[in-house]
Amino acid sequence: MLEINKFNKIIAANWKLHGTSLFIDEYFKKFNNISLDSNVCGIICPPSIYLNLCSSKIDPFYLGSQDCSNFEKGAYTGEIGASMLKDSNVQFCLVGHSETRQLFGVSDNDIKIKSKNLINNNINPILCIGETFDQKENKLTKEILYNQVTNCMTSDSSNETTIIAYEPIWAIGSGLTPTLDEIEGIHAFLKNEITNYTNYKILYGGSVKSNNAKDILSLKSVDGVLVGGASLDPLEFINIAKA
Repeated sequence: MLEINKFNKIIAANWKLHGTSLFIDEYFKKFNNISLDSNVCGIICPPSIYLNLCSSKIDPFYLGSQDCSNFEKGAYTGEIGASMLKDSNVQFCLVGHSETRQLFGVSDNDIKIKSKNLINNNINPILCIGETFDQKENKLTKEILYNQVTNCMTSDSSNETTIIAYEPIWAIGSGLTPTLDEIEGIHAFLKNEITNYTNYKILYGGSVKSNNAKDILSLKSVDGVLVGGASLDPLEFINIAKA
């Protein structure tokens, strides 16, 4: 399992349901002669069908998956287990992204099982958490995030194995972002104030672009960013990774 604490910043791309083999070939051609500082961990999470194709092209970035199954093997048609991801050279995996929670009914307990399976296969989970706009307006943000962290972590979770990605649901793909003070405040809360879960690497996600990445990454409690739509433009993503 990768030693995540050796990195100062983690920059992750979530392509979601986008990409073709032609898109991938053209995307990685733009990465020729690209290098990252040794203290920066770059991650790209393509659709699972393209993991093997990306694996041969992805350097200097690491390969991530967008999700995994609760199950390791068995009669579960269409599912992909953590051990299969490991065979595809996956080193990181998103779990609990708000889209999987909202669209596919993934529960906190499901996420806990996925995380355990990933850690058992030496894959670092990236636990996605976040609140809705209504929850934010009702001043429930910290309560929601506290519950998501404590309910989704396993006995094997630690700040050496697991990354947390804070993505306010209302900011994903909306073009809206919290203020820098709000981002710093929530990240400081997550990093310092949840008993047994302190000093985790915390990424910010939600409408991250090259024109705001530098300011977000300069915040003391922000350890990186999780980039959605902007990561589909290779030059934009490179600019974010170098911010």
